[in-house]
Amino acid sequence: MSWGTELWDQFDNLEKHTQWGIDVLEKFIKFVKERTEIELSYAKQLRNLSKKYQPKKNSKEEEEYRYTSARAFLATLNEMNDYAGQHEVISENMTSLITGELTRYVQELKQERKSHFHDGRKAQQHIETCWKQLEASKRRFERDCKEADRAQQYFEKMDADINVTKADVEKARQQAQLRHQMAEDSKAEYSSTLQKFNSEQHDHYYTHIPHIFQKIQEMEERRIVRIGESMKTFAEVDRQVIPIIGKCLDEITKAAESIDHKNDSQLVIEAFKSGFEPPGDVDFEDFTQPMKRTVSESSLSNSRADGKSEPKFGGKSKGKLWPFIKKNKPPPPPPASASPSAVPNGPQSPKQQKEPLSHRFNEFMTSKPKIHCFRSLKRGLSLKLGAGPEDFSNLPPEQRRKKLQQKVDELNRDIQKEMDQRDALTKMKDVYIKNPQMGDAASVDHRLAELGQNIEKLRLEVQKFEAWLAEVEGRLSMRSEARRQSGLYEAQNPSAVNSCAQDRESSPDGSYTEEQSQETEMKVPATDFDDEFDDEEPLPTIGTCKALYTFEGQNEGTISVAEGEMLYVIEEDKGDGWTRIRRNEDEEGYVPTSYVEVYLDKNAKDVYKSLEKISE
Repeated sequence: MSWGTELWDQFDNLEKHTQWGIDVLEKFIKFVKERTEIELSYAKQLRNLSKKYQPKKNSKEEEEYRYTSARAFLATLNEMNDYAGQHEVISENMTSLITGELTRYVQELKQERKSHFHDGRKAQQHIETCWKQLEASKRRFERDCKEADRAQQYFEKMDADINVTKADVEKARQQAQLRHQMAEDSKAEYSSTLQKFNSEQHDHYYTHIPHIFQKIQEMEERRIVRIGESMKTFAEVDRQVIPIIGKCLDEITKAAESIDHKNDSQLVIEAFKSGFEPPGDVDFEDFTQPMKRTVSESSLSNSRADGKSEPKFGGKSKGKLWPFIKKNKPPPPPPASASPSAVPNGPQSPKQQKEPLSHRFNEFMTSKPKIHCFRSLKRGLSLKLGAGPEDFSNLPPEQRRKKLQQKVDELNRDIQKEMDQRDALTKMKDVYIKNPQMGDAASVDHRLAELGQNIEKLRLEVQKFEAWLAEVEGRLSMRSEARRQSGLYEAQNPSAVNSCAQDRESSPDGSYTEEQSQETEMKVPATDFDDEFDDEEPLPTIGTCKALYTFEGQNEGTISVAEGEMLYVIEEDKGDGWTRIRRNEDEEGYVPTSYVEVYLDKNAKDVYKSLEKISE
């Protein structure tokens, strides 16, 4: 089948069809281009999704990824990032192998099509020109024949007329001969033109047009083959990344299979184990007889029965106030307008106001939850203000040991880093000494000395933390041994165990007080109920104040101040005319509010008010 022989008269339709073929090719190019944009957008969204759920650097989330389930999720995020990369590869390959190639091919196809149809139009114009020449020659031959017939008829008429002169007859005869000759010439020309036209027409329809249409047919067939190949490439581009995508999915499956629930459970134990022992049984309190205290609280008052007072080992005698138990304040001060001399200095004796011991104990027992709440909130305030202990003594034993070990490891890494820098500078100095033109050897001495000082400081820090770590590990081993012996004793004397309470207590916020550990291990009795709070942090300051007048604090609970002295405010006026202030860690008390000018710290005031509100 050939378009040249079968479609010799369909020049216009072929022109329309080939244009439609180019339009189809351009439509396919546009389709692939939009597919590449979708792939890029999808890859970008996958990458953003993976990045969104990646753990933040230096955040608490990084600690969570020690669990196998969290690590598996992290591996899934990384594989999804690689998965997105394969979609980017699809987009790049489609752009380079299909969109770019077909775009260039379409431009070439348009030029070739334009050339072929230009040749076709030229051939048509040539055959039309030949036809016009034939028609002109034919009309001229027809006209000359008619003119020759008329000239012949006129000559015959003149020759038959006797009245016409001989000269006129001769003239008519010559004119008739001339017309006949012209007709013969026109006939010969017409015959020649017709023969030429037939030859041109034969060549046009059997040679030129078939050849041009054959080229157009080949061009169209190449277009069809090219679009088919591009569709195959379209599929192959996807097929090429399937193994890599499958590998990504296999890695996700492998990560999921690596999840170990037992290991994660053990990590939870290591992360939150406090090292405390569970509390023992609570004794029955028989109120029909003198009040007995449980063993867990006998450490607070086991020396009170005989009225003796023994100092607690390693304790401090600060005489702190009981939390949330009102201190005996001086009587209300005079109004602000009164002179300083009008202030009474003889309030009622605290001995007269002191409550019975049993009443104080009952109030302590009933307010203990408040005390724990106060402890937790005040500790939180201290940490918020940046007052966390360096040795992590506020943490339970196991957690403290872990933190200390982490700190030691971190310091050792810092030491190694500093030593590496020192070694590098030492080598540089040696090079400078051997080759002075490269640099001054003395220029690195200052840096070397600085690194040596840093290493020495870090080593001292390591020694300090290692000492704390050894202390904690020693206590944990002692506690483990004691627990083992206690288990043996419990197996041998089950009845005696029920009468014992635990010596140690974990506060509600999970914190740990080192003083309690010492108190239990040394088994030293406390001297007063207040001793439990001897090692508590002092009340936070909520502002400062300036003494407007000199005040002689002669009564219990008051403190003497001098005019112009600056002090810390730890409790503002509650409406009774007195403000609680502090001079240093060991000196605090009340002064008349009218004697001082108070400058409250708004943030600390709000936190302290929230503490008091919760405690109430």
